[in-house]
Amino acid sequence: MDNHDFLPINGTDYVEFYVGNAKQAAHYYQTAFGFQPCAYAGLETGITDRTSYVLQQGKIRFVLTTALVPDSHISEHVKQHGDGVKVVALWVDDARKAFQETTARGAKPYLQPIVKKDGDGEVVLSGIHIYGETVHIFVERKNYNGIFLPGYVKWEPEYQPTDVGLKYVDHMVGNVDWGQMNIWTEFYANVMGFKQLISFDDNDISTEYTALMSKVMSNNNGFIKFPINEPAKGKKKSQIEEYVDYYRGSGVQHVAMATENIMYTVGELRKRGVEFLTVPESYYETVSERVGIIEEDINELRKLGVLIDRDEEGYLLQLFTKPVEDRPTVFYEIIQRKGAKSFGKGNFKALFESIEREQARRGTL
Repeated sequence: MDNHDFLPINGTDYVEFYVGNAKQAAHYYQTAFGFQPCAYAGLETGITDRTSYVLQQGKIRFVLTTALVPDSHISEHVKQHGDGVKVVALWVDDARKAFQETTARGAKPYLQPIVKKDGDGEVVLSGIHIYGETVHIFVERKNYNGIFLPGYVKWEPEYQPTDVGLKYVDHMVGNVDWGQMNIWTEFYANVMGFKQLISFDDNDISTEYTALMSKVMSNNNGFIKFPINEPAKGKKKSQIEEYVDYYRGSGVQHVAMATENIMYTVGELRKRGVEFLTVPESYYETVSERVGIIEEDINELRKLGVLIDRDEEGYLLQLFTKPVEDRPTVFYEIIQRKGAKSFGKGNFKALFESIEREQARRGTL
């Protein structure tokens, strides 16, 4: 196959969640995570089957969509999966070409190319199926100046808490069922022209009880990075297996959001009620030996529970929230990169043990 980039992607356009109550979810993302109100579509805009709230922070756009009728693919999705990610939208220059190139290589069509117009111009959208019931939508907006997409109006509530310094989507992780990791990494390689950056096996990511396998796929310019995880055999149920059980299949496990000041961001999130996984105190006793000199004060990082890891190109600071809904499924990662291009391999063991403590409390380990 030719080596030219047949699917150039400018970045993540938006992430759409199907949720049980978009109005309340929007309030949560504003209050807890500092997202700013952006756009709205619903009964007042002539849409009778759904309501959508669009929130933004830096370059990150979340769309929260709820069905207004019981007989709907949206309400069915929520019934099956709980609140979860339906759409990972990718910003492209040519949505028709993106659709043609990917479907010609074997992608299952989700949305034939369509043009949506309003007074602010036009947007071309197309889409393909990926793992589980998740889809990619290609968004071409070069001829559009509106707030979000045609059909949406500006959403300007009085309530507008300040942001917390989140800048862009660093990566998004998919959890797939037993034996499906290579199927989906090959999909991203063959259908979308992604390359494999890195892989982890059960020797890298395992504890006394559980293990997983992971491969990280990236598009050509590196703007889009999708680690794909699958469970591996262990003595007890891994967090990936727990996710797949409760999500009822494969889906997006977490969205990693970048900050330029993790101390400020995590401090704010904690104040606003976001709960994070915690590692044992002993983690901080040995971390300096592992990562060497860093600019931040280790004691401050310890207070906030921030984890540190280093690779050949620098270091990174990261922290993971607990799941943000009742099913133990979707959560978030906050990450600050100080040169490191990797994904915190040195923290995996401590993190997994932390997740296992939570699983034990839930009775699902």
